[in-house]
Amino acid sequence: MKPVTLLVVGAGDRGSLYARWSISRSDRVRVVGIAEPIEARRARLAADLGVPAENLFTDWREAAGRARFADAVVIATLDDQHADPAIAFAEKGYHLLLEKPMAPTEEDCERIVAVVKRSGVLLAVGHVLLYNAWTRRLRELLAEGRIGEIVSLDRLEPIGWWHFAHSYVRGNWRREEDSSFLLLTKSCHDLDWIRHVVGERCLSVASFGSLAHFRREAKPAEAGGAVRCLDCAHEPACPYSAPKLYMTTLQLGWKGWPVSVVTDAPSEERLRAALATGPYGRCVYESDNDVVDNQVVILRFAGGKTASFTLTAFTEYGLDRKTRIFGTRGQIEGDGATLRVTDFVSGRSEVIDTGPTDPRVVGGHGGGDAALMDAFVRAVAANDPSLLLSGPDETLESHRMVFAAERARREHRVVDL
Repeated sequence: MKPVTLLVVGAGDRGSLYARWSISRSDRVRVVGIAEPIEARRARLAADLGVPAENLFTDWREAAGRARFADAVVIATLDDQHADPAIAFAEKGYHLLLEKPMAPTEEDCERIVAVVKRSGVLLAVGHVLLYNAWTRRLRELLAEGRIGEIVSLDRLEPIGWWHFAHSYVRGNWRREEDSSFLLLTKSCHDLDWIRHVVGERCLSVASFGSLAHFRREAKPAEAGGAVRCLDCAHEPACPYSAPKLYMTTLQLGWKGWPVSVVTDAPSEERLRAALATGPYGRCVYESDNDVVDNQVVILRFAGGKTASFTLTAFTEYGLDRKTRIFGTRGQIEGDGATLRVTDFVSGRSEVIDTGPTDPRVVGGHGGGDAALMDAFVRAVAANDPSLLLSGPDETLESHRMVFAAERARREHRVVDL
């Protein structure tokens, strides 16, 4: 069987990750084109994957303007640049792997789904949490009836103090105008995961949240008028110190994310220059960020089932999501690695280890990144949407839950779906 061919649109962190998955699987999948405006990223990925020069593009429109030359396209551009390429390539007959979120507005999400269904192409969205081994084992336990019927679910997304400072105070997702609101950019796949696990239609949503800390009013007096970490006397005592995060990481020999986002081809000299002039060296209390740093969402599903979801910046980094599911015959608690199942009849608890979680062993999101790519390639090869864990309708439903939650937060009301 000939390999599935891919065009990659957006060669940043996520696009490169998905593309490099193909390196050891050339018998199954091959990247044959790259569209990326930053020359260094485009050239590096093309060299690693052996993509011919005639299939390298600075703009996705150049690729879309040609006759279809790949089976599928991976779209990993910035969030506000998802809709137009997704629609254009779907109309050309490309199957789509679209990084989450689908788009920053409900209207654009609806446009994408309408074109996908009209064109008859496959759509997989980067909801990688559905695909990891931990979630698969959890679903098996629920299907076996180990805790009876689900009554309620509670989930925590512990973003981590420095991850939040990197991505949502200094980084690309710090401003709603440039990206979108935090619940969509960070946790649309959490609400999709909750919908997937609960297995019912969401009926109504309430939500509360705010930008509690990362603003000028919270700046320590010791920092004075400094607007950059390199110029700040308080920097050694600040948990959000940019030199502490990026320089220390580089000195330990790591040149991947997040250092690679601050500067291409990282070195101490290049990194220090980037911190002196670029957004990643700014004081977290002097940035132009406006997304919330904490939020709680409450969901009501058909059949009377309920769920709560909390995302917060203020946790240690490296924790996986924490989940508790309460059923009529038992309870499950999990942390992305293990599942603790308690049976109400016997009173006994069983701890189930779902395997290694070290990203160096299983990859990102507990192996979910690789598992999504595997499922997508198999689905394209067989033209079989059943191999994907969520299709266009399910994905649109979970995105609508996210938009409803944000309306509820802003308008201080319960929103019915």
